[in-house]
Amino acid sequence: MSRDISEHRKNLLQALGDAGRESSNAAVMYHTVMSGMLGLGVTEWKALDLLQRLGPLTAGELSQHTGLAPASVSGLVDRLEAKWMVRRIRDLKDRRRIIVEINPEQLAGASAEAIEVFEPLMRGLADLYDAYTDEQLELILDYTTKAAAVQRAATAILTERQPRRSP
Repeated sequence: MSRDISEHRKNLLQALGDAGRESSNAAVMYHTVMSGMLGLGVTEWKALDLLQRLGPLTAGELSQHTGLAPASVSGLVDRLEAKWMVRRIRDLKDRRRIIVEINPEQLAGASAEAIEVFEPLMRGLADLYDAYTDEQLELILDYTTKAAAVQRAATAILTERQPRRSP
């Protein structure tokens, strides 16, 4: 079903799409440089971010949160464990279940370096946020949260479509 939309709305939607792509590219490039400075791949850094924000997770939960295939998550955890950034522990309630948690001793040094790397971005964002009212920030937060959910769902669909490779 097609809907008649105004030329103004068409232009807004085009500009919003362009701005979203630009924001996405800037985020990917920023995190690529930043994670490289810390000796990590982007996916490794973002997995650590998830573990830091959400706490210990199983590989299956990491797969759900990232949209990555379970085999990809297994390799990701192997790489992080080899770098001493995470450790696998047995769930005390269900000994068959393995949980991935951040290795706090190793992350302490990386966190101090990450804070220094993130500081200019955080300062710039704080200045940007000051330009908006609380109501505008609520709208931006709503959009950003919903857009991230749409992107995670799209990632999961792409992951399901990936051809399975033979070992």
